[in-house]
Amino acid sequence: MIHSDRDADGVCLRITGEMLTKSLSVVEKDFAAIQTGGGAVTFDLSGVESLDTGGAWLIADLARRIRAAGGQVRYDGLSPAQSALLDTVADNIPDEPGTEGDHRSFSDWVASVGARTVGAWNDTLSMLGFLGLTLHRLARTIVMPWRLRRAALVSQMEEVGFKAIPIVALMGFLIGVVLAFQGATQLKQFGAEIFVVELISISVLRELGILLTAIIVAGRSGSAFTASIGSMKVQEEIDAMRTLGLDPIEVLVIPRVVALLIMLPILGFIADIAALIGGGLMSWIDLDVSPGMFATRLKENTGIWQFAIGMIKAPFFALVIGVIACWQAMQVKGSAQSVGQRTTASVVQSIFMVIALDALFSIFFSVLEI
Repeated sequence: MIHSDRDADGVCLRITGEMLTKSLSVVEKDFAAIQTGGGAVTFDLSGVESLDTGGAWLIADLARRIRAAGGQVRYDGLSPAQSALLDTVADNIPDEPGTEGDHRSFSDWVASVGARTVGAWNDTLSMLGFLGLTLHRLARTIVMPWRLRRAALVSQMEEVGFKAIPIVALMGFLIGVVLAFQGATQLKQFGAEIFVVELISISVLRELGILLTAIIVAGRSGSAFTASIGSMKVQEEIDAMRTLGLDPIEVLVIPRVVALLIMLPILGFIADIAALIGGGLMSWIDLDVSPGMFATRLKENTGIWQFAIGMIKAPFFALVIGVIACWQAMQVKGSAQSVGQRTTASVVQSIFMVIALDALFSIFFSVLEI
């Protein structure tokens, strides 16, 4: 409760009871109705039983309004803890209430587009610099393999590869089933059901197997890389590493990138096998193409280059995913919200770059007529 008394020294505001957030609705209207005018105002807080941030804000806001009207404020009866809390809250109250921004003009919109374009260009340059730094550390690790942190590499290979096998195999199996079912539906119209084998094998081995595996790895492992390293950035562990003379690229980035370079081709191979099994099973059920006939046509009509093209793409996809995920983590600015934003950006950029890189590979191999 708040009571106002006037004496020769000015106005005395006596505040009693609990000034807690849960009970502020009872006294909020009384505080808003206080009109002291100018002069000296004394807050007598000796009767306050308990005070938290909400109560301190109500008192500090009233004191701010009194000062804005030309008055002077003095506090009596505060304990040291209450005084420290009140000072902290008062220091963080804005002097003026926020106002609605003016409507943006066309020139403001053009300026914002220009600023975002410059920001995107700077980010691109920063990412290319980070890529060069990572490649340099990779080359140095190849020349001096004893610098590689083997325990971290094995741990990351388990997280990136072994634990991802179930979801990758299931995805591959279902893709094979869908391709066989949809292909059968269309090929039956022309009496060419047997060509479903080539449809499944070429599309899976050449494109879909490794592409969808890379997308899953980008969403699963890329986000984990960004979140883990970003959390270390928030807690200033990376700065501590530099203080100790450790290279964060060598300690944190290289084991993750090497793990991806090793495990992504293996995961892609598992996805290919699972897709062929799923496609062969659906062909047997829906088209009466026996497993023996499926295997024979697969061997006779699908060249080794169809499989090799998919495997050639895997290291490039792995490098893109690892570099983007770790670069985004290094851009975290010291808050949990920043970690979340960078993790989302990491997944989106990784998937986009994987698809764009796959399109470039398709054009390249088409020009070479492979």
